[in-house]
Amino acid sequence: MRARFSAAVALAAAGVLSISCGGIVDPSKNQVETFSGTINPGTGAATYHPFSSSKTGEISVKLTALAPASSVFLGVLWAQDPSNGSCTGNLNFLQQNNFAQLNLPAISGQIISGKYCIAVYESAASPLSASENYTVTVSHP
Repeated sequence: MRARFSAAVALAAAGVLSISCGGIVDPSKNQVETFSGTINPGTGAATYHPFSSSKTGEISVKLTALAPASSVFLGVLWAQDPSNGSCTGNLNFLQQNNFAQLNLPAISGQIISGKYCIAVYESAASPLSASENYTVTVSHP
């Protein structure tokens, strides 16, 4: 009897805590941010795009447009920005994909509230022969 009561109290406390923190956002209720840019071959430079997540939930990042070549690999990096959201300084790298392709998930996982950056760069796995325009979408709470 005592074990059941303790378990019920623990479950109720967890429920109250999750409600008070805003809870976890259902991925179908995520917002989608779209960023575009151009990667120039041989520069080694990444283009950073800042965004903020207000709640805990799931993140999904996908390249949704590539031109002129749609079959190249690009690198995609997800980092936490401990500064002011400018994507400069010491970023905390969370996930990296050197083989991101058009319309396939490049990054996915759990995200907590905070400031973040998505970077897109030329992948060493697929050096570019010309400048590549891209569009990347970030789905997050």
